[in-house]
Amino acid sequence: MPTFVNHAQMLTLLTEEFSALADLSAGLTETQWDTPTCLPGWTVRDNLSHMIGTESMLLQLPAPTVEAATGEHVKNPIGQANEVWVESMRQRPGSELVARFVDVTGQRTAALASMTQAEFDAPSWTPAGPDETYGRFMRIRHFDCFLHEHDMRAALGMADRPTPSHVESALTEVATGLGFIVGKRAGMPTGSRVRIELSGTVERVFLISVDGRAAVVDELNGEPTVVLRMPAMLFLRLTGGREDPGPHIGSDLQLGGDHALAATLANHLAFTV
Repeated sequence: MPTFVNHAQMLTLLTEEFSALADLSAGLTETQWDTPTCLPGWTVRDNLSHMIGTESMLLQLPAPTVEAATGEHVKNPIGQANEVWVESMRQRPGSELVARFVDVTGQRTAALASMTQAEFDAPSWTPAGPDETYGRFMRIRHFDCFLHEHDMRAALGMADRPTPSHVESALTEVATGLGFIVGKRAGMPTGSRVRIELSGTVERVFLISVDGRAAVVDELNGEPTVVLRMPAMLFLRLTGGREDPGPHIGSDLQLGGDHALAATLANHLAFTV
């Protein structure tokens, strides 16, 4: 079933996210621009270049004609397209990247603002599948940009920006993959009842039942067999494949229920590519 997303709310989130990224990037030194991030092969510069590239593609601007890098982190055609844009901007000064980001996202914001709710609800291809809406695509865009903002922040030793509305939207996007995470990635056995408790500026509880296939449910039929407790921002980084859960287990990532199964789930939360 397609996902319908409120146009006005998503426009606000994307506008705020673009502004946060521009503010973060302004004034970075060349050393900071070239700081490696948790993403293989990508620096702080490459993260912003990637977002410039994606928004440029959405504006239907022509892709650069450069030879893109290859590696284990390039896993599909989307990844290959990303690398073309990233490579094309690797020798550009940071100030030029910021100006280009502000220009491209300004055009994208104007285009989004001109859309109606009906256009947001129209069928669209998305990275999550072809049978979705344009609004879902834009929620994925916000999720992607929010994660990349925090990839940059983490690399530079900056504090998170856990604005509740942005965290909520990102969590809502992750929730669409919880059945896959629990059932396929972690391989929780039939009969498993999973409870994931999140804390921080956003408190949220996800319940997943495995009955042949794993699915998010409103309530569990009995006590949970697997429990994970962690801050919401850590959950986003783990499901986004940004961190190794090992160092967090027993501290800000608490396991409950069957500890062996809980540890398996904790180590298989990553689902983005």
